[in-house]
Amino acid sequence: MQKIGFAEALDRIVAADPRFDREGYAFLRDALDFTIKSRKKSKTELSRHVSGPELLDGVRQYALKEYGPMVPTVLGYWGIQKCEDIGDMVFNLIKTGVFGKTESDSIEDFHNGYDFDEAFVKPFLPERPAKPSPSEPAEKSR
Repeated sequence: MQKIGFAEALDRIVAADPRFDREGYAFLRDALDFTIKSRKKSKTELSRHVSGPELLDGVRQYALKEYGPMVPTVLGYWGIQKCEDIGDMVFNLIKTGVFGKTESDSIEDFHNGYDFDEAFVKPFLPERPAKPSPSEPAEKSR
């Protein structure tokens, strides 16, 4: 089987499954590269293979680094709204031969990864002051 380029693979993928924008796939490829490089820096593993949960964590870190509080807007624009979407994209890339997989890799690896609001919205919310407990007197208004 002849290996196809990334752009041609995206043409095929988006034609077959238009749920996700081409830019989202480019982001996913960059997030995978980021994950592999981060692993090399920490010297945790020498293998280039990244598991589903590792990739989800890498996507989270890379998205926050690149887009900050705009992550939900950017990912949403590309059609990515939950970890399962990332899994669907990964397996679309696997089907076209862009990404590889091992016998232990499964689409289920991307289910219940993390909640997008918890991962991408909550870090940017202002901290609320602690509410006084019922035993503490509340400040009197003037």
